[in-house]
Amino acid sequence: MTTIIGVRKGDEVVIAGDGQVSVGQTVMKGTATKVRRLTVGGSDVICGFAGSTADAFTLLERLEKKLEATPGQLARASVELAKDWRTDKYLQKLEAMLIVTDGKDLFVITGAGDVLEPEHDVTAIGSGGNFALAAGRALMDMDDLSAEEIARRAMAIAADICVYTNSNLKVETIKHD
Repeated sequence: MTTIIGVRKGDEVVIAGDGQVSVGQTVMKGTATKVRRLTVGGSDVICGFAGSTADAFTLLERLEKKLEATPGQLARASVELAKDWRTDKYLQKLEAMLIVTDGKDLFVITGAGDVLEPEHDVTAIGSGGNFALAAGRALMDMDDLSAEEIARRAMAIAADICVYTNSNLKVETIKHD
């Protein structure tokens, strides 16, 4: 259980995630890192994941291979990953979701074969995802807030509401031209 948010505003995209790992009703760890930066072929991609950690790492490895095969094409790599995830009998059993960005594109990738781009430049996944999404969308109209400030405030709201989300954040930012 976790919360991950992606926010695109101006020339930056931020992915932030909390650090809580829960097993049932027990907090097992409060400092996990669920947001990672991948560097493939000189290009950076930021990924945040919710769900089973082992499953998410499997998907991140697969995404990295797809990015190596299609350098600089996050959309294509994401679609290829989603297709494999949907059709491969081993991958179908994986229980995780991803938010990915290269600074230009921002996607949610699901095991149902979805590659979704948010309509309002904010997306969120995980147990507190709906709380973070609602807060993030409300904060987008505040012109004086950066993408990072929006992500941090939305995650703070989610952490106050969702028992499976804490306020120990990992935040990664990527800018585009």
